[in-house]
Amino acid sequence: MADTVAARTEPAGGGGTWRGILAAATLALVASAVTAIVGDGSTARAASIHARRIAGGLNAPVAFTFTPGGRIFYVEKTTGEIHILNPTTGRTALFFDVPGVNGDGERGMLGIALHPAFPHKPFVYVYATRVVNGHLRNQILRLTDVNGKGRRLRLLWSARASSNPYHNGGRILFGPDRKLYAVVGDAHDSSNSQDLTRNDRGKILRMTPSGGVPSGNPIPNSLIYAYGIRNSFGFAFDPQTGSLWETENGPECNDEVNLITAGSNYGWGPNETCSGTHPDDTNQDGPSPVFPSLFFLGTIGITGDAVCDGCHLNAASEGGLFWGSYNNGNVYRVDLNGTRDDTVNSTRTVVMTHSGSVLSMEVGPGGSIYFSDFSGIYRLVTG
Repeated sequence: MADTVAARTEPAGGGGTWRGILAAATLALVASAVTAIVGDGSTARAASIHARRIAGGLNAPVAFTFTPGGRIFYVEKTTGEIHILNPTTGRTALFFDVPGVNGDGERGMLGIALHPAFPHKPFVYVYATRVVNGHLRNQILRLTDVNGKGRRLRLLWSARASSNPYHNGGRILFGPDRKLYAVVGDAHDSSNSQDLTRNDRGKILRMTPSGGVPSGNPIPNSLIYAYGIRNSFGFAFDPQTGSLWETENGPECNDEVNLITAGSNYGWGPNETCSGTHPDDTNQDGPSPVFPSLFFLGTIGITGDAVCDGCHLNAASEGGLFWGSYNNGNVYRVDLNGTRDDTVNSTRTVVMTHSGSVLSMEVGPGGSIYFSDFSGIYRLVTG
């Protein structure tokens, strides 16, 4: 069923995606998806695509990434542990246990990235909510891989975490410019997203591999790259253009897919409403708010995203943008236009439905697309 709402108008999001995250993982998933007003704006799923489990029995691997040789570094949300998985043997090894991690609500160990020159520069980065000297902090930490064990823990960035355990962000990823990008949630206070005065909440940050402010950031002497962000759990770079695509959770409406550009405002702020009928509801604050490329008027709990660039699925998938859903377990795809700076239209396809919540999505060596749920890591395959 095709979406009746045009793309390029406004977002639609799911409130606190991780809300009750561990308890919710044991409950039955919502069986129906949402569409324009009452449905999810999706075509029938492509039955030939399914998920092949790479590893099971894991403990909430909400973020993972690949070494050039194909090993998988993954984090456990609540324990603070970082593990290395050999997908060929299925064996895992503890890399490091980050102390003081608080995993309440949407807090926890939430992101992981490797230096773009790994293993020649053997640095492993994580985003975690920690108790430090009795105070909650969101932090980006760097470890050095020494023979498969984490050593020399170093703090790169730290900001006060909210007493409210939701909208924490946590996705980190190196871009093609070899800078580290991080998304920070609005801490359940929409006014943070429009505040550019020493407030990192509700922002996408850009920093050097050592945590400094790089040249080219839109605000001098600031890590802020984009703002007006609410509650995001995914972004990915297009390997052909370097464009940054982000998935964003709205409140009771307007989950969205955004093309992120330097200095842009994505409109989340204290004047948001949720009529469920208008795309401007959640993108009306601040100067020149940028509307999303695609949105769901209802909420699917949008998570992760990845661009298919030789992902070995089918011809229809090539060049498409994929993302997942926490609420219904669907994996979606939308086509990008010829210049790859927008979606073709509002029609998105459900390529498969997973039996659990889709948490994170990554591209592995060779271009294949992987995702995680609360207990495992999977690869999208055909046949």
